[in-house]
Amino acid sequence: MNPIEELSPKGVWRNFYALTQIPRPSGHTKQVADFLVDFAQKNGAEAYIDEAGNVVMKKGATPGYEDRETAVLQAHMDMVPQKTKECKHNFETDPLDVYIDGEWVTARDTTLGADDGMGVAAAMAILEDDSIPHGPLEVLITRDEETGMEGAFQLKAGELTGKYLLNLDSETEGEITIGCAGGMDVVCSMEYQEEEADTEGKLCYNITIKGLLGGHSGIEIFKGRANANKLMTRILFAAVNTDLAELCSWHGGNMRNAIPRECEATVLVPADKKDEFLALIEKSKAIFTDEYKDVETNGFLLTATPVEQMPETVVPQEIGENLINAMMAAHDGVLRYTPSMPDLVETSSNLAIINVAEGKAEVISLARSSQDSMKLYLCNGLVACFSMAGMKVSLEGGYSGWQPNPKSALVASMSDIYEKMYGKKPIVGACHAGLECGIIGVNYPDMDMASYGPTLVSPHTPSEACHIPSVQKFYDFTLEILKNIPKK
Repeated sequence: MNPIEELSPKGVWRNFYALTQIPRPSGHTKQVADFLVDFAQKNGAEAYIDEAGNVVMKKGATPGYEDRETAVLQAHMDMVPQKTKECKHNFETDPLDVYIDGEWVTARDTTLGADDGMGVAAAMAILEDDSIPHGPLEVLITRDEETGMEGAFQLKAGELTGKYLLNLDSETEGEITIGCAGGMDVVCSMEYQEEEADTEGKLCYNITIKGLLGGHSGIEIFKGRANANKLMTRILFAAVNTDLAELCSWHGGNMRNAIPRECEATVLVPADKKDEFLALIEKSKAIFTDEYKDVETNGFLLTATPVEQMPETVVPQEIGENLINAMMAAHDGVLRYTPSMPDLVETSSNLAIINVAEGKAEVISLARSSQDSMKLYLCNGLVACFSMAGMKVSLEGGYSGWQPNPKSALVASMSDIYEKMYGKKPIVGACHAGLECGIIGVNYPDMDMASYGPTLVSPHTPSEACHIPSVQKFYDFTLEILKNIPKK
């Protein structure tokens, strides 16, 4: 037995460990969906996969609670697949290597998947324990939340009957979330005719940035962490625009909702400008280190490594300059804080993915805002920026934010319960991350909703960790909420 399975509450940790052994990156969730259906059926619950690929589980009330309103426990089955540059882990086939580190559970060189495996594991623990008092219960585990909330978008009206929904996908114990930002993917693409590389008298270098903290592009965007794509843009802007280098290829980031931790570009450098080019790399490293010394506390690596095999093609100079200029101009980070709540980010964007190679260029940014008008303003600015570089730009996967309901009976009850249990009031507010509640609410407008969870740090990065003591508090709180769901 793995030591994690012995942690308390055992039901939650045992089920969470089981989830870490099942590959479940976004876009590859069939295996975990089948596992969840089988688990529920073995524990006396009705369970099926709906047309959207979500898992729906339903279990009757425990004796004495038949007259309660139906409650919905909601989480998502997929996880963000991020790993260190050196890690050989295959998220589609390999189990995670998870371990205990003091008061935390984490994974070796990969994301942990506690976002939102912890929410799924808590729901599983409740389903399998017949001694837990609760009214009629529905569990909704959605598909591909991390890549566009596709399961929530495709959830049909009438699939659920519950009046109260507990979203188990927040990441700070002691907080209850009642609203979140909306989002939009800004997808830019173009094709170009590669030029044959003139390698006479030139050297090839691979510029690499790695080791940045990265993070969740919603909940950690305010921390001002370095974006590897932006740092590389600054280097290329200085090198390509001054004829120190020709761009051959450029790759950075792999998830729309993760701040890019790594980026690499291959360039050709005139041999007689080698020293000047390498001096630029060293100067950039010194500048970035100074700029982010209080933020990137683990340090990072910026290297220019000689490449023996010369590239056959390069990006045409005008195309390369236009792409670099657009990336320089494109907004990244916080755009505006909420005027009525100055500590809460209202609008932001994440320059998430860059791929330039083999005659194709792709850039993806994720724009977020709790104000639809500001989200549109930000998106239109990105459209204008990349259109001027000759790229085709489309806005995809848009959703509005989840608007807070200050009169929520569920939240009032949860706040009272938390204070009685722990002697202090929980923090109630909105967040800048995306949650599925607002999307689900389109088809279930009368459903009362709230979001909460255990404490996680650095989700969407290989440093992701879950605070062990917070899981017990989160789980006990959930059981007490279910015990106190109102009568019909």
